[in-house]
This record gives sequence, C-alpha cells and structure tokens, in this order.
Amino acid sequence: MRRIGTLSAWAVLAVALVLTLFPFYWMVRTALTPAADLYADSGALFPSHPTMVNFLRILGLTTQEETRAAGGSGARIDFARYLLNSVVYSGLIATLQTFFCAMAGYAFARLRFPGRQFVFGVVIAALMVPPIFTLLPNFVLVKNLDLINTFLGMVAPTILMTPFAVFFLRQFFLSLPRDVEEAARLDGNGPWGVFWRVSLPMSRGPLITIGLTTTVWAWKDYLWPLLVGREEQTRVLTVALGVFLQQSPNTRPDWTGLMAGSTLSVLPVLLLLIFLGRRLVQSLNFSGIK
Repeated sequence: MRRIGTLSAWAVLAVALVLTLFPFYWMVRTALTPAADLYADSGALFPSHPTMVNFLRILGLTTQEETRAAGGSGARIDFARYLLNSVVYSGLIATLQTFFCAMAGYAFARLRFPGRQFVFGVVIAALMVPPIFTLLPNFVLVKNLDLINTFLGMVAPTILMTPFAVFFLRQFFLSLPRDVEEAARLDGNGPWGVFWRVSLPMSRGPLITIGLTTTVWAWKDYLWPLLVGREEQTRVLTVALGVFLQQSPNTRPDWTGLMAGSTLSVLPVLLLLIFLGRRLVQSLNFSGIK
C-alpha cells in the first residue's frame, strides 16, 4: 500500500508538472513555427519547419521586406529599450521594497513601541484588500503629483512595502538567536547597528526569496505600467508586446512574433530563478513558515 501511495503521488506530481510546463512549451513551439505553417500545423506538437526568423525580427535584426516575407505583420518593437525599462522598473521595486520590508519586519520582531501589535494587525489585514481596489486611488494620486510617464510614478505605490513581505521577514527575524544581537549591543551597537551589521547579513536567504518573488511580480506586471507608463521612455516589455499585437496591420494577429517576444521576455527571469533557485529553497527552510 505504501508503494502504491508513493507511485500515485509521483503520478500526480508528473501530471501537475506537465500541465504547468505545457503552456511554456507551446509558446516556444509557436515562436519556432513559420507564420505560413501556424494554422496548417496547429495541432502538431512540433513545428514542421522550425525557424529562428521570428526571434530575429522581434530583435530588429531583419529588414521590413524580410519580415513580411517571413509572414510577419510589419509591426516593429524596440525590444532592447523596453527590456531595459523592465529591468529598471522591476529592479527598483525589488531592491527598495525588499530593503524597506526588512526594516519593517525587524521593527515588528525586535523593537518595542506602543501600538506595535495593533499596527502589525493592520498590516496583516491589508492582505485581504485586493490590489484592484487601490488601483484608482493610486492613479489619481500619481496624476495629481504629475508623475505620469515617469519611473518614479510607476514604482511609487509598491516601493515601500507589501504586507506579505513584512510578515515573511518578521517570521525569520523572530527565529534569529538573540544571543548574537545581545553580543552586538555589548560591542556598542544600537538598534540600527544590530540590524545593519548582524541581522541583515544573517537574512540573505529570506531577502533573496522576497527579492525574487518581487522581481517576478514586477516583471510580469501589466495593468499598472499600462496606465502610468504609456510613453516610449517608460514602456515596459509586457505593455510593449500588447502594443505590438495591436499594431499588426494584417487581418489576423502576428501570433508567431508575439510568442517569440514573450519567450525572450521570460528568459531574464528564468535565468535569475535558475541561478538563485537554491537560495530560494534554502530560505524557505529557515523562514519559520510551515
């Protein structure tokens, strides 16, 4: 019976893995398919005539004539510029939000001040507020501050904290041994010195976890950058791909070009997860969250 249960668990995991990865595989498969074969081979698992031309034209390495000869729509996308904008947008949010959430989490875990439990309860209650509820107030505030189409306006609503990150880091700081912090205080460090020189270096695992999850969330964010960063100088990849699809002058969308752009846009985050994935797993073991 135990062997049957183990095999059943592995079977369920295998099915879940296939269901999770298949959309990514189909995206890459469509990107490698010539536009002329897209509908003819719509049910095939592998493209009959795989080609890299869709990636080349998304990267701007083909002429307009070559693009149309390959079945492209003729729409253009400045991929390098929008990639840089996405890196700046997600990098600012991930770096600053992680740092500020670490400060808040440490304050709730170690510092004693009036109303601490009440304030922490309010932060946790904010988890129940859907982000869409704050979208319009944030937009009005950013517009009144004249920050539309600026990176500051794009990152302003999320640059300080998120309730989950504060809770996650607080749980880890509670698990740190107090003896190390007491030794740092005996050496003359105040609360900031203990946090900066002792607690923060010991929290690299959880900090990487929050940094990774925040980066992935910001990288795939679409609605807020669409509202606030509509101009070329602040347009991120997710918005740019939507504009690329809408600009297709043909009667049917340029699906092969869109899937090539989507595949390229996933690669930076995928590489980041591969290089830092082990740290992510290790930090979950030390976070105190079961």
